[in-house]
Amino acid sequence: MTESEKSLAVNAECMRRFWILISCGLLASVLVGDLGYAQERLKISYSSIDAPNANWYIAEDKRIYQKYGLDTDLIFISSSTTNVAAVVAGYVKVGNISGGALANAAVGGADLVCVGSFINTLPYDLIVNESIKSPQSLKGKSIGISRVGSSSDVAARVLLKALGLEPDRDVAILQVGGSPERAASFRTGRIAGFTSPPGTVELTKGMPHRILVSMGDLPNRYPFPYVCVTTTKSFLASNRSTVKRIMMALIDGTHFFKTQKEESKKIFAKYSRQNNEGYLEAGYQANAKLFERVPFVTKEGMEIQIKEALVRKPGATLKVNEIVDDSIVMELEKEGFIDRIYK
Repeated sequence: MTESEKSLAVNAECMRRFWILISCGLLASVLVGDLGYAQERLKISYSSIDAPNANWYIAEDKRIYQKYGLDTDLIFISSSTTNVAAVVAGYVKVGNISGGALANAAVGGADLVCVGSFINTLPYDLIVNESIKSPQSLKGKSIGISRVGSSSDVAARVLLKALGLEPDRDVAILQVGGSPERAASFRTGRIAGFTSPPGTVELTKGMPHRILVSMGDLPNRYPFPYVCVTTTKSFLASNRSTVKRIMMALIDGTHFFKTQKEESKKIFAKYSRQNNEGYLEAGYQANAKLFERVPFVTKEGMEIQIKEALVRKPGATLKVNEIVDDSIVMELEKEGFIDRIYK
């Protein structure tokens, strides 16, 4: 047999195995298994211990990143605004950054792009002391957020305005920290209320409280790209395959969350370091409904955040397509990857 004939025979055998694997629904395994990608080491980050970020740490806990050829170092960096600095500096290559923080950073010149969003609204409640019976009772008091420009900050401003209150003027907004820190500050009386994802109210440990308003109470769900997979434009351009595999792992992790309730709650408890059943159940129930099967970014929501950011930066310009690149999600949907995961 000539070298040419040998080459043709090898190619034919490879193609035969390729189509067998497709017919068995194992294409993903080919792409990332022994015949495909070598394990690639990189740092990625998530910005909250709450359930909306669960797909990031489920993918770590269940070794889903490794399934797609990624040897990840998953790092918790509290708040989207801090994650912006980490991604821009190259400390992490891909991070979870909210649409508000992304828009503010991009307007300021940061080289960032969002390649997908797993939750496209703000699943937040405004929790206040039980003595506060009406929005007017909140005037002159303060509520806690994680950091200025974070999702909790955006949620606070949206909810206060929905109640007819002017943020900063009628109600002070204080940087306190993550959900557990906000609950602790609430218990000690430092703040009169705080914004937080559903279920966090269970962490107030008996402190008299009420939910003054929830995002779900509003007539229309507020469009907001909340759990955005974000990297630098330069990293995406030179490492597109890596970013695509991260998206594959996160889609797989999202499917796990949606379909494996009890184990997902156990992982949620592990990473949040909370064993309060009310907190875990509420977090699961609220977010299982909100996680996107196909994680496209809400363009409407990003447009709102860009407009807000431009108000704070007179003379600057920015368009949605400059910071959103949905092409990887489009590819995965077209290739049938998402349908295979959810079959």
